[in-house]
Amino acid sequence: MPATAPAPEAIFFDLDDTLLDDRAASSAGLRTLMELLGHPDFGAARRLWDVQTDISFGAYIAGRLTLAEQRRERVRALAVQAGHAHIADAHCDDLYQRYLAAHRAAWTPFRDVAPVLNDLAGNGVRLAVVTNGIEQLQTDKLARLGIAEYFGAVVCADSVGAGKPDPRIFHIACQRVGVPPERAWHVGDQLRADALGAIAAGLHPILIDRHERGEAAAHHDITVVTGLDEVRNLARAAHTAAARPAGPVL
Repeated sequence: MPATAPAPEAIFFDLDDTLLDDRAASSAGLRTLMELLGHPDFGAARRLWDVQTDISFGAYIAGRLTLAEQRRERVRALAVQAGHAHIADAHCDDLYQRYLAAHRAAWTPFRDVAPVLNDLAGNGVRLAVVTNGIEQLQTDKLARLGIAEYFGAVVCADSVGAGKPDPRIFHIACQRVGVPPERAWHVGDQLRADALGAIAAGLHPILIDRHERGEAAAHHDITVVTGLDEVRNLARAAHTAAARPAGPVL
């Protein structure tokens, strides 16, 4: 961790693949879509779904697509890969709802989530969620995971009009928990949206790499962890350092 990292008064968390195992949930939804479309190759489907999600959801966050349009783009890409050249909007919408139902059924937190949130909150650290996900869906996830009570704010891109990496969403989160950006940390799994977005907003970034994807963060001087236990330990160390008496001026 950079020596200048402050002791956090607040820690913000991304949700998907930070608190919730979205990789597993989306794989469950994807297998449902594959079965409905007659798609034979999970590896190819997974790679395409990830790329198309980045493109289409990114366009939605940027305001170039509606929520329904980005969902249709993702379903259509998979349908074309499965050999279906033409698919109507209504069919796309139905398929996405089938995907979402399977996705919901597979929502589970990572095992370190509740213990670490409990420890941080118990030590007076203010907690919030900062996510590009749809507010209704994300609040449903927090309720299902049983961790909603830990967060003083849940800040979602669609409800505040700005999404990560836009600094505004981080500043809104800071305002809602009453902490200045320089006293807040942000933990998330996306290099650009989470880590670089946090830096641009004046927060301390921590990149969490749950699935060992090897995000290239070293040249940005960004702390990388593989679980929330490490975040808790870093916060403890920062608070201990902040509480240590300053040495004599020589």
